[in-house]
Amino acid sequence: MSEKILEIRHLSKTFGTNLVLKDIDFTVNKGDVTCIIGASGSGKSTLLRCLNLLETPTTGEILYHGNNIADPKVNAAKYRSRVGMVFQSFNLFNNMTVLENCVVGQVKVLKKDKETARKNALSYLEKVGMAPYINAKPKQLSGGQKQRVAIARALAMEPELLLFDEPTSALDPQMVGEVLEVMRKLASEGLTMIIVTHEMAFARDVSSQVVFMAGGVIVEEGEPAQIFGAPKEHQTKEFLGRFMHERAAL
Repeated sequence: MSEKILEIRHLSKTFGTNLVLKDIDFTVNKGDVTCIIGASGSGKSTLLRCLNLLETPTTGEILYHGNNIADPKVNAAKYRSRVGMVFQSFNLFNNMTVLENCVVGQVKVLKKDKETARKNALSYLEKVGMAPYINAKPKQLSGGQKQRVAIARALAMEPELLLFDEPTSALDPQMVGEVLEVMRKLASEGLTMIIVTHEMAFARDVSSQVVFMAGGVIVEEGEPAQIFGAPKEHQTKEFLGRFMHERAAL
């Protein structure tokens, strides 16, 4: 039986009178690659931000190994050291080198000594193809390179679960492939991931489960072959049909 890492139960989020997420339920097991798809404004990124405690859920539970991390008493920094996040806009420290960006969290949060943190950072920068750029500052890098550094920085914290919030949407088309290739490799190595993405081919080929959202609710979830090959819900068919039409027009 698979080990449950995260269970989301009846999660809702409102901003004022605006209900952004409504009664969200799904489970992430060890080794799962869960891709969350849907149109812009469907609540995908808000859901991810709730899972990383960047937003506070209005109601519901987020159970991490059975413990409700939505409880205000939870140590958010400790939780985030186990559940990392890669942002759409990289969020690198511009005054630090590539290597320093990947070392600082290990030293400050995990309390590693600098030499251990440096060796660990170098191994992950090597993994994502950014070892030649360790002394560069973010302003000297392309968007794709920045995102690969952001992934290495997250991996250097050795999280149990890694969240990706549309990691390719800020990139030029030619840079998308290099980031997706890194993510494909991580998936093949068994890293547990939740990925909000507009890259449908990636979601179809790499995920173990797909969650389709619309209007702040989960409309349909299942294995990629079922969601992409034989969706049950009209909204899912419509969304994927529109995507296929756009691809054909390119």
